[in-house]
Amino acid sequence: MDTMRVKSIQFTITLSFVFITVTVMLIVSLVLYNKFSRTAEENAFLNTQQIIEQVQFNLENYIKGMSDTFEVVDAKIAKSQGVPSDKLLEQLDTIASTRQDIVSIDLFTAEGQLVTGIHTAQMRNNTRLTEQSWFKSALENPDHLTFSLPHIQNLFKDPYKWVVSMSKGVLIQRNGKWVDAVLLVDVNFKTLDDVFRTVSLGKKGYVYIIDDSAGNIVYHPQQQLIYIGLKYENVEQALKFSYGKYMDVRDGESRLNVVRTVNNIGWKIIGVSYLDEMITTRKEVSTFMIWLLVIVLIFILLISAFMSARISQPIKRLKKSMEMVEKGDFDTYIHVRGADEVEQLSRRFNLMVSRVRELMDQSIHEQEVKRKNELEVLQSQINPHFLYNTLNSVVRMVGSGKNEEVVKTITALSRFFRISLSKGKSIITIQEEIEHIRNYLIIQKMRYKDKFDYEIQVEEEALPYKTLKLILQPIVENALYHGIEYMVDVGMIHIWVGIVDEKIFLQIRDNGVGMSEETLSRILAGQTKSEKGSGVGLRNVNERIKLYFGVHYGVAVESELEEGTIVKIWIPLMLEEE
Repeated sequence: MDTMRVKSIQFTITLSFVFITVTVMLIVSLVLYNKFSRTAEENAFLNTQQIIEQVQFNLENYIKGMSDTFEVVDAKIAKSQGVPSDKLLEQLDTIASTRQDIVSIDLFTAEGQLVTGIHTAQMRNNTRLTEQSWFKSALENPDHLTFSLPHIQNLFKDPYKWVVSMSKGVLIQRNGKWVDAVLLVDVNFKTLDDVFRTVSLGKKGYVYIIDDSAGNIVYHPQQQLIYIGLKYENVEQALKFSYGKYMDVRDGESRLNVVRTVNNIGWKIIGVSYLDEMITTRKEVSTFMIWLLVIVLIFILLISAFMSARISQPIKRLKKSMEMVEKGDFDTYIHVRGADEVEQLSRRFNLMVSRVRELMDQSIHEQEVKRKNELEVLQSQINPHFLYNTLNSVVRMVGSGKNEEVVKTITALSRFFRISLSKGKSIITIQEEIEHIRNYLIIQKMRYKDKFDYEIQVEEEALPYKTLKLILQPIVENALYHGIEYMVDVGMIHIWVGIVDEKIFLQIRDNGVGMSEETLSRILAGQTKSEKGSGVGLRNVNERIKLYFGVHYGVAVESELEEGTIVKIWIPLMLEEE
């Protein structure tokens, strides 16, 4: 008993073992991978945050040092008994010599006249001093130290230098009177530029600075590319943060942006780090997990293949014997030794083969009758949406007083149903089928107004011949609902019926949106069915024709997107119903 139980469940155990092992490993791997990924991201953010905070600290210290120097200069000017004076000039020169980054210290009147200062060259003409932003800020905000954006100093005849201007409105004694003046200290921006360029955020990461008023870029390691428009930074997003982080994507690469604000100056430091550089641990872990899964999976597959091979041998022998029966040899009796279940299966199969031989002829006959009945029922279906929409249109026309159109529509509808029913007959004349489709198009023309036109051409000699009823209406219905309804221009349906090569040839051509080869294949295979349609599609029309007239007749379709669709139908010449 134990032996039989082992034989019957071995294959199931093998499959279960493979499934459970792989599932557990996948779950554990995903958990570990997510844990390591989150840890790597957190460490990367903390590292970037610490670097940016150090940059912020150094910049604030530098700004404070410059502010203190400015205040010393301001204090010396305030204590001076008269400006200009040799003593004051000596003091300013001493202060300037203490810092190598000071480019100039100058004092101007409110009208822009140079009073005194420490500079190495004469002042330029036409500098438009009073129009410069640092000068106007000093006068508009007296007693407030203002830092300008980096700019080219153009006041003196020195080689142009990139500077940051510190300015402030002050009072000076001149000719015994206190008058308004502007104190300007220009600092060489190269000192700050050298500090920022030493910051490392991976091979591609960098730091840039903007002002928090308008998002103007104060510093960027690729400043020239910014100016000529070859590089862009999302400063609008950075302006939303005073202290925080956000992710963005630039040139297909994900970047972490850490924002810090410099106190008392209105600048924001943004550190940009690229995730593909920061999270190398994630790649290493994912590579390790993938290789581990592959090795374990191969090992499990080898074991399971060995176990299942021993179990499946009796089943394979049984399968080989059954293939003989599948090829039509119903006189074959099989007997396969193996597990008890396999032996029972072989005996049961022998009984089944005997019963199949008895029922085969009966089954084939019943299936053929059933198929014909199904197609007859399918043929007699009337689309409830079509009936509902037609009656709805009639109600609207009655409400609008369009009595002639009401009479025309109802007359066409009654003729449409009369031919659809045909006293239960499946075979009608070509003339009746044409009348049926003409009434259908009249009704649809009333509904769609100027949406489409139609043309019907029939050779006189084809009218008496017989055809299956309702083979045109499903195809015309498809042309309306799937081809013309989605058009902007007026659609056109052209129907031609005649005798070609001793056969009845019916062609339905529309100028609708058409369809792709893939869509057409699905329709002919019965994989696509419109909710608006009658249910009697191209495939069913084709099957009905082949069932009644043989495989040499049926439906062929040609379609091209944006060009339209052509449906061709071939049926035999038949004057009497067979």
